[in-house]
Amino acid sequence: MARQAREAQTGERSAKSAVTTINRQGKLMNWYLKVMRNYFNVEGRARRTEYWMFFLVYLGIIIVASVLDAMTGTGLLAGLVALAHLIPNITVGVRRLHDIDRSGWWLLVALVPLIGWIIAIYWAVKEGDAQTNSYGASPKAAAPGR
Repeated sequence: MARQAREAQTGERSAKSAVTTINRQGKLMNWYLKVMRNYFNVEGRARRTEYWMFFLVYLGIIIVASVLDAMTGTGLLAGLVALAHLIPNITVGVRRLHDIDRSGWWLLVALVPLIGWIIAIYWAVKEGDAQTNSYGASPKAAAPGR
């Protein structure tokens, strides 16, 4: 009897764990889709979560596309994926810089070999301004259920 109770409890925990995993994946895709819906939007601010979740999904997509290209012997799919994500990568980067009260033009610092990449990564992981800045209100303060 005790074993059945434990199995029922474990099954319940497994089901809860599966739902939690699905919810997390759903949130991951929601961040990605939010960036894709704002394809040409460089106004406003992007939280660190928005930036990095988009980057994570994009990285996964480009890896899958590269593997498919390697299996088929073409280089077309990964190139098309990269091209389709070029503008959203730039716009979310600009909005991320706006969150730390920097102009989007600072994104060009990444073109400087090594030191530019280090600076760009630092800005990407830096916490955004908690208050309203030149680019609008904090998206973190407006987010429900942070």
